[in-house]
Amino acid sequence: MEHTHGGLDAVAQVSPWALGLRLVLLLATALVAGVGVARPLLTTPPRRVVLGTALLAAVSAVLAVVSAAALGANPVGAAAHVALVVAVPALLGRPAAARWVAAALALLVVLETVAGGSGVLFVVDTVHVAAVVTWFGAAVLVRAEPTASRRFGPVAVALGAGLAVAGAVRLVASGLAVDRRLHESALGLVLLAAVVLPSAVTVLAVLRSERVYRFGTAGVALSFVAWSALAALPQPPVLPTPGVPVLVDTALAGRSAPVLVSPHRPGRNLVHLPASAGADVRVEVGGVVTPAVPRAGADGTWAEVDLPAGRGEITLRAAGDDTTVEVDTGAGTGPVVDADAPECASAALGGLIAGRRDVLTTCPADTLSTEDEAALRKLVSFLASRGTPGVTLAADGSARGKRAADVVAEAAGAANLRLDPGERPDNALIAVSGWAKAADVLHTAAARQAEAPVYGHGVFLAPWLLTTPLATSVTTVSVPLAFDPREQLPIGYAVAVGNAFGGENPTPAGFRGWLGGQSAGDRVQVYAVAQVTAMPMGPNEVHAPGMPMTEELPGQWIPKTTVVPVSAPLL
Repeated sequence: MEHTHGGLDAVAQVSPWALGLRLVLLLATALVAGVGVARPLLTTPPRRVVLGTALLAAVSAVLAVVSAAALGANPVGAAAHVALVVAVPALLGRPAAARWVAAALALLVVLETVAGGSGVLFVVDTVHVAAVVTWFGAAVLVRAEPTASRRFGPVAVALGAGLAVAGAVRLVASGLAVDRRLHESALGLVLLAAVVLPSAVTVLAVLRSERVYRFGTAGVALSFVAWSALAALPQPPVLPTPGVPVLVDTALAGRSAPVLVSPHRPGRNLVHLPASAGADVRVEVGGVVTPAVPRAGADGTWAEVDLPAGRGEITLRAAGDDTTVEVDTGAGTGPVVDADAPECASAALGGLIAGRRDVLTTCPADTLSTEDEAALRKLVSFLASRGTPGVTLAADGSARGKRAADVVAEAAGAANLRLDPGERPDNALIAVSGWAKAADVLHTAAARQAEAPVYGHGVFLAPWLLTTPLATSVTTVSVPLAFDPREQLPIGYAVAVGNAFGGENPTPAGFRGWLGGQSAGDRVQVYAVAQVTAMPMGPNEVHAPGMPMTEELPGQWIPKTTVVPVSAPLL
């Protein structure tokens, strides 16, 4: 069972033996570096120090080689690690050289433990490692020469305080310091240990400075182990915010199962999973189990559930496995979950993938955008220029559908096109409804076209209907678009949504959500979507450079189809 809302189960995402190897490797390396740094202050290092350093160096070197061979660590870095860690015990007879090599080894430990990337956090990582190495060196010195304990007592206070401050900075930067993830996630608990342990050592240094290195070294070592684990631990999911749709990654029955919960308000909500999550997922809320099933015009599977106000959780079950998703719906209201809710969820998904966490207050079907209105008007003019005698219009009762129907009727009247209530052989069909109604209309059109010649001037979809289930429900459809699905920006979105949500196909609503208000384009053209593969080639036939002919290309808007412009830019 996997609980995606945090907790110690998050550690399961990291191989335990790989994490253990990493921690032992780094701790042994830091101890060797500490001995090297302290060597110039030792008159003659005791035999036990020399032998202990050599043993730790051997352990560190062997684990570095294992990391490169079994875990894919950088072989150049591993070689440098081995060379430096072995050089320290070999150079203990030359104090100055040992110190310089130990300093280089400490810098390598910084690079191997860094979890913050660059900037302030990189500086904090450096300070932490330097303080730990210095502490280990001072501890070796005090153990070898007990008379040095009083002289290095104040140093223990400074080092302990420095480690505690570094841990506090890392904790604040993580974003976990002020919410429950601090004690509910593995990362939060480890960060807490990185602050509490050195703080306790600092108190010990103040109260019993003459014995602090004997008892405090264990605390510093554990603090360093916690610090070293930070880079390997997953960031816990962002806490749910009322009104912001929830997007989390889960695993269910051995499959990746990203989950979207929308609109994330009390009452009726949609739980969406990609098709790759499987067709047997059941969603449970408050003891009520609802199967996740396909919805007309939309990708993946969907379950309508009722969520109570405030904090709660959703349980997903499949093939004897289960996982939970934490929710917090608050007490407000959000968009109504109706036939257009999947399109609304797709728009929210686009924004979430782009890193925005906006409260969902409106949906695409609530209004006809200026861009889409212009596209529909230009489409009617395009049909008139091709000699189309009439138009059959398929709309719905949404605010966008009603306005779109008015726009098409106005444009058809101005262009002297008939507006017919039913199908005709010489008409063009224009669908301006939502996804669900369009799916029914296109299914009927495909069935009628198989029996008789209808819609001889083509089947046309409003721009928001360019989804895979709709575009592939008839042999050929056309769409007026202000953007080219083959260009870099739309392809970038298509790749992003596929990677983030289990291979989900792109949608115009998701694209606009991903853009976050940025215009998708300003040049309307009519694009045809045909269920054919352009220029098919044999499986063993060599194609020309730069012209891949495979059907499944990353970033395709409508897989296994050809999407091409069939008009010049429309005026």
